[in-house]
Amino acid sequence: MTSKKPKAETQVVRAGVNKARNAGIVNTPVFHASTVVFESVAALRAASDRVFKKHEKVLFYGRRGTPTHWTFQEAISDLEGAAETFLTPSGLSACTLAILGCVKAGDNILVTDSAYEPTRTFCDGLLAALGISTTYYPPTVGAGIAALMKPNTTVIFAEAPGSHTFEMQDLPALAKAAHARDALLLVDNTWASPLFCQPLALGADVSIQAATKYIVGHSDALIGTIAVNDRARSGVGRAVSQIGIVVAPDEVYLATRGLRTLAVRLKQHQANAMVVAKWLQQQPEVKRVLYPALPEDPGHAIWKRDFSGASGLLGMVFHRTSDAAVAAMIDGMTLFPLGFSWGGFESLIAPSHPSEARTAETWAEPEPGVRLHIGLEHTDDLIADLAAGLARFRDALG
Repeated sequence: MTSKKPKAETQVVRAGVNKARNAGIVNTPVFHASTVVFESVAALRAASDRVFKKHEKVLFYGRRGTPTHWTFQEAISDLEGAAETFLTPSGLSACTLAILGCVKAGDNILVTDSAYEPTRTFCDGLLAALGISTTYYPPTVGAGIAALMKPNTTVIFAEAPGSHTFEMQDLPALAKAAHARDALLLVDNTWASPLFCQPLALGADVSIQAATKYIVGHSDALIGTIAVNDRARSGVGRAVSQIGIVVAPDEVYLATRGLRTLAVRLKQHQANAMVVAKWLQQQPEVKRVLYPALPEDPGHAIWKRDFSGASGLLGMVFHRTSDAAVAAMIDGMTLFPLGFSWGGFESLIAPSHPSEARTAETWAEPEPGVRLHIGLEHTDDLIADLAAGLARFRDALG
């Protein structure tokens, strides 16, 4: 038996599997549990010590987890290289709880100007009400972020690439600046998944996934993950525990099942996205395709250095555009339905207005643009649908 760490493709299939715990069952069954009963007071006390003092995974109370939860948590920790992984009911709750676990009243946090808009809403709303200020930074600031840090800055929150605008961020440089001031680096890593990027290995303290997307992969479950190193473990664990966050076992089961095919799905998403992205680059209406895996992308060098692959989410901006033209394009699509989220097997389309959520720097590209999720359909069919959509776009633009 070799002790060499298996490849990521092997990890997604085998990580978290516990033959003894599963009684030989390949997929950990769904454990529906709230109350767990004990044979004696001594047995209850022993279980309590194992859970709260030794931090062992034993059945104690449903909110503390079951084998269904532990299988998924251990698998994500293995993929992320984490000390522990906490589960939340959605990607947004993973972002917000990770932040709450790392701050206190009076702190300041630095958040990328390209962050997922609901995360920004949380920072400007509830977080501000708790006495924690947020400063937004330009996504490509890199090591220059050190100049933006205040004496009370305790967190840098990055997202690579950025929502809708797809800027890459220099995570090692951000980590170095954060740790020089005893701050923590938190990274929303949903676009790449743990398969194509491991932020903790790049210096981050927390890696966040909206596992709703690529990990679940079938648009039928909501779940978030917070993978932490030892430095962030106690704070995030305290926030999750004290707020009483718990994920239903059915959602966890679906996420674990989705994880097992993540590698093969992401490879196809990436292959399809590259074909479509290159085709879009040749279309006269398209000014720029926003996809870091393209050699022409401004963030390509960082992507190539820090990532092992690209997913199926990309954007495009036009030379000239209008709300009516983009609506004409979207409303007639047949293989790109209009819908929130992404990461499932299906393609999706949505209009994009990045300037509405930017304050650190101006988004100067014409708006609206379009965000595409490239699914697992045949690229010939996807391109034909997009070609017809661009024709409607041209006609509506005049």
